[in-house]
Amino acid sequence: MSKQNKNTSKSLTRIVSLLLLLAFIFVGASACSKDEDELKLTLAASVTPHAEILRVAAKELEKDGYEVEIKEFTDYILPNKVTTDGDVDANYFQHVSYLNDYNANNNTDLVSVGGIHYEPLCLYGGQTESLDELTDGATIAVPNDPSNEARALKVLQQEGLIKLREGAGLAATILDIEDNPRNLDIKELAAEQLPRSLEDVDFAVINGNFALQSGLSPEDALAIEVLDDETLGLYQNVLAVRAGSEDEPAIQALVEALKSDAVKDYINETWKGAVVPID
Repeated sequence: MSKQNKNTSKSLTRIVSLLLLLAFIFVGASACSKDEDELKLTLAASVTPHAEILRVAAKELEKDGYEVEIKEFTDYILPNKVTTDGDVDANYFQHVSYLNDYNANNNTDLVSVGGIHYEPLCLYGGQTESLDELTDGATIAVPNDPSNEARALKVLQQEGLIKLREGAGLAATILDIEDNPRNLDIKELAAEQLPRSLEDVDFAVINGNFALQSGLSPEDALAIEVLDDETLGLYQNVLAVRAGSEDEPAIQALVEALKSDAVKDYINETWKGAVVPID
């Protein structure tokens, strides 16, 4: 073989070796990148208590190398939208009944991967401080989304203020009020507006998370929602994901962290009955 051919052969060998090295580096980098992506979680949550609970769960996940980003929302629409769009991996802000209604009304396919806690709805005094002072025509504000409105009306029925028609069930609205002996004026408002409405109404039935954000607690309440096993199943707050993501290791790790003793202890010690962990 001529000297020129030998040099050419050596050059080709070096080039092939270099290409193989670059290929190995690329594959290795891709694998590392994939591993890093699998250890990242982006989550949507209500400010209180959901984001606060997630921060405790995140500390548990960080022990296993996970990186968690929590995006906070103050409404009930955007968290599901960003989850459906793939901008976040999961959300934690809603109960089962609301999730079912959202899917039905928006043709989406979000699913629960676990119930974490529940928050009883409470009736709070506004311009009127006690139910003993309730007068005919008093104004009571309730949430305007279907699932929570039914819950609120049941609280009013529970306290003997109204009577719902038989069979109204978990889809009850103000149109299902069969008896209103005190001629109460029931106003439907967006759930996040209810705490502010206390300045303008006699009473309001307020969702747990928005009550907490406003500094209210069950200790201040005039009445607390009583849940049976059926309603507890529907009103437990869940971690929700896009269908097909349920079995992803990161999602399962998150569920495990949210159900850990560390999170349960935090919930019980922080909210003392305003938020109740689910076993």
